[in-house]
Amino acid sequence: MPENKRPGAQPPENESGERILDARSLRGLAHPLRIQILKSLRHDGPATASRLAERLGESSGATSYHLRQLASHGFVEDDPGRGKGRERWWKAAHSGTSFAKGLHTSADPEVRGAADLFMHEVATIHTQELATWLGTLRDWPEPWASSGDLSDFTLNLTAAQLQELNDKLHAVVETYRAIAPESDAAQVRVHLHSFPRSNQPR
Repeated sequence: MPENKRPGAQPPENESGERILDARSLRGLAHPLRIQILKSLRHDGPATASRLAERLGESSGATSYHLRQLASHGFVEDDPGRGKGRERWWKAAHSGTSFAKGLHTSADPEVRGAADLFMHEVATIHTQELATWLGTLRDWPEPWASSGDLSDFTLNLTAAQLQELNDKLHAVVETYRAIAPESDAAQVRVHLHSFPRSNQPR
């Protein structure tokens, strides 16, 4: 994926409307607070810098600065339909993010470091979300309390088979994204983790 875009060009997206991270945009996003801000705008909806500061326990100066940085890389945009006066509302520009190929193996150590920071931050968020679910499980009525899943599986696969499995799982998730929300629907987080655990094949 090319690193430099012409002025005014739309950021690249995949079939699901997710922003594809290249080296430049990855470096612009790879900051813990920026990742948290973007997650909050995607999951909890548009907000001002002050509202985000309250959500995340940060100062409004910090959230305002990082919102501007996110905007400069095309991750967030103004939401002019909200607010009044000088109040500035922000919304996420895309539903999610995905990696362009080669970022983890880039020859640039800064890019590799940004990829590592981003992935570790995502893993931390997943852990926090799971811990919150387990801690509030008894607050949910049936059948919600028993509808979550904590399964894990061990398979013997080639790299190509692992990629095929991931593609099929993503395809299934996409079929549910298109379903119109019903009155009793709740926002559901789906985590898919798949990775090799034994030594690399010889």
